[in-house]
Amino acid sequence: METATPALSAPPLAEGSDRDPLFRVRDVTKIYTTGEVEVRALDGIDLDLFGSELIVLLGASGSGKSTLLNVLGGLDQPTSGTISYRGADLTTANEDELTQYRRDSVGFIFQFYNLIPSLTGRENVALITDISRDPMTPEEALSLVDLSGRMDHFPSQMSGGEQQRVAIARAIAKRPEVLLCDEPTGALDVKTGITVLEAIEKVNLELGTLTVVITHNAIIADMADRVIHLSDGQIIDIKRNRTRRPVRTLAW
Repeated sequence: METATPALSAPPLAEGSDRDPLFRVRDVTKIYTTGEVEVRALDGIDLDLFGSELIVLLGASGSGKSTLLNVLGGLDQPTSGTISYRGADLTTANEDELTQYRRDSVGFIFQFYNLIPSLTGRENVALITDISRDPMTPEEALSLVDLSGRMDHFPSQMSGGEQQRVAIARAIAKRPEVLLCDEPTGALDVKTGITVLEAIEKVNLELGTLTVVITHNAIIADMADRVIHLSDGQIIDIKRNRTRRPVRTLAW
C-alpha cells in the first residue's frame, strides 16, 4: 500500500513513462450504512489502470461496479484504502481539488443522457467547453461521434442513440484522460447500442483515453483490452484479451 503520495496538483508523467498506471487502487473498501445495516459495496479492491486501455467491468447488479466507477471518478470517497491518479492521492483530496480533478481529467457517461432539452446538441456540448481548460470546439467533439449533421437539432428531434452520442461528445470535449461509462447502452435497443459503443471505441482509439465501461452484457467484453469481473464487492477475475474485436464483429 502506498504511504506517501504527492499533492493533487502533481505534474503530468514524464515522456516515455506511459506504462506507469494512471490509477493505483489499493485495498479499497466502501461501506454504506443504513441504520444498523452495513452494505460492503467494495471489499478490498486492488487494481492498476493504464492510459489508453479500454476496460469492461462485468458483474451482476450490486456487485460493486458503479461504486468502483464513482470512487475512480471522485464522485464518492472510499471508506478505507487509497486511490492515486498520476501519483496524486484522491482519497485525501479536498472538495475543491476533487472538483478540479473531475472538471479537467474525467468525462462521465451515464445510462440516461441528461441533456438540456431547450439547448441544441452544439449548445449542450458548449456547456462543457465554455468552462474547460483546453477543450475541443463543440463541432469537433460532435464530428468525432459522427453527429456533424445533427448538431443544431434539439434532443426531442434526436433518437436515443443520437442523444447518447451528444452526451459522449459533451464528455470528451474537454479532452479528458479518463472516460467513465456507466451502462451507456442500458436504455437502448441492440442496434442503437452498437452505434453508441462504436463511438466510445472510436474515442478510445483516436484520443487514447483510458475508458472504463460498465455493462451486464458479456458480449461487450470482447471489445476490451481487459475484462474485470466483480462479485460481492470483490474482483473475482481479470481477463486480458489478446486482441480487441471491433464492436460490429461481436456476436450480437
